[in-house]
Amino acid sequence: MNGEEIISERAPGAVGSYPHARRVGNLLFLSGVGPRIKGQKVIPGVIFDDKGRIVWYDIEEQCISVFKNVRTILEDAGSSWEKIVDVTVFLTNMKDDFQKYNKLYAEYFGEVRPTRTTVGITALPTPIAIELKVIALA
Repeated sequence: MNGEEIISERAPGAVGSYPHARRVGNLLFLSGVGPRIKGQKVIPGVIFDDKGRIVWYDIEEQCISVFKNVRTILEDAGSSWEKIVDVTVFLTNMKDDFQKYNKLYAEYFGEVRPTRTTVGITALPTPIAIELKVIALA
């Protein structure tokens, strides 16, 4: 058995065929979480030109939105922010964004202090600059 599937009614929908999270034993595995807002096409902190290309983005605004989405999914799954044990972070612009991201991460994860891996990548499936993959206690 591969665990209980979790779909949050308050989080933005998945961009593919997967649940927001899956509970296996006493662990909760979140799918990649980005900064999108449920029910909106606008991505926080992103401005597009008339051809749909990104002309400007604010990594801090995206981080705050991602953290909010993670918290929402955890709560809807019966867990909490304080139960996060591991975070994998994907950044599309490590050189320019890591310092700002790292500062916000320290503020938001301060006392929780989960293990963390940060990976620089060239793109994500939607025009976002950050995505988190989280494991928490259920």
